[in-house]
Amino acid sequence: MLGKTAGGLFWMFRYLERCENNARLIDAGFRIALTRSATAKSEWKSILTTAGSLADYDDRHDDYSSAEVVDFMLRDPTNPSSVISTMKQARDNARLVRTALTREVWEATNESWMTLKQILAAPVAEQDLPDVLASIRRMSAQVRGATAGTMLRNDVFNFIRLGTFIERADNTARILDVKYYLLLPSIAQVGSAIDVMQWETILRTVSAQRAYRWLNGAEISPSNIAEFLILYSKMPRSLIFCSQKISDNLGYLEQDYGVSLASHEAAKASTQRLRKASIDQIFDQGLHEFIQEFTAQNSRLAAQIEHDYRFLE
Repeated sequence: MLGKTAGGLFWMFRYLERCENNARLIDAGFRIALTRSATAKSEWKSILTTAGSLADYDDRHDDYSSAEVVDFMLRDPTNPSSVISTMKQARDNARLVRTALTREVWEATNESWMTLKQILAAPVAEQDLPDVLASIRRMSAQVRGATAGTMLRNDVFNFIRLGTFIERADNTARILDVKYYLLLPSIAQVGSAIDVMQWETILRTVSAQRAYRWLNGAEISPSNIAEFLILYSKMPRSLIFCSQKISDNLGYLEQDYGVSLASHEAAKASTQRLRKASIDQIFDQGLHEFIQEFTAQNSRLAAQIEHDYRFLE
């Protein structure tokens, strides 16, 4: 496979995942702001920080109002991380690698783009926001479903999965960080009703509330939730699940091409670190510090994959 094709597949599915993930971040901000209306503007600022969009937003806006932040993250074409921008990037990459995709995957992607342009043609009213965000998540699920149901499990599929799980791991880490480091202003609120409600919001944001309750019942604790989203290997958005899938798909590429590359070893090492970790060790280190280290490693791994498979050639 040409490196340019591999890169197009990788980035197509990174952008698709990012589109959905940004919708999830907006949902988190919306729900958390409702629980703390007096400090809603600071909550929206923290969401922008988590999305990596604060500097771009500050260049264009003077206030962190709900309407302005939501519009910036959903509809602003000058924001490279907005939902509309990331879906456009996904669709553009899909066009680039059209011959590597099944008709069903291409049509699901193209239809998602056309539908998104319609529902985001005008600013979204606050009362309509939950339905719009749910629609964005469904579009992403439709593309994933078409991919799972129609694509061969070959090198094309492996690069698709690498893009998906690199991006998903980054998003789960960022969502954890927005709660633990950015949103809780005072140690006095740990264990409070607001604290518990915010942790529940984080679970809903990654579609994990019911799965968490199946394992833990009604008990909501920061330690249990962090362990679930970091170290529980059967949770499809946990850091260890994503890390394992990245390692698996790189392993399949190693088998296909008969070559072991630096990215393969880096992925294995990342997975092993998570397997050996305990939630107590992570909290002793500091959850924010652990997440910073993980996201930096994940970013380096993504860059190494691009280098190893010559995406720019």
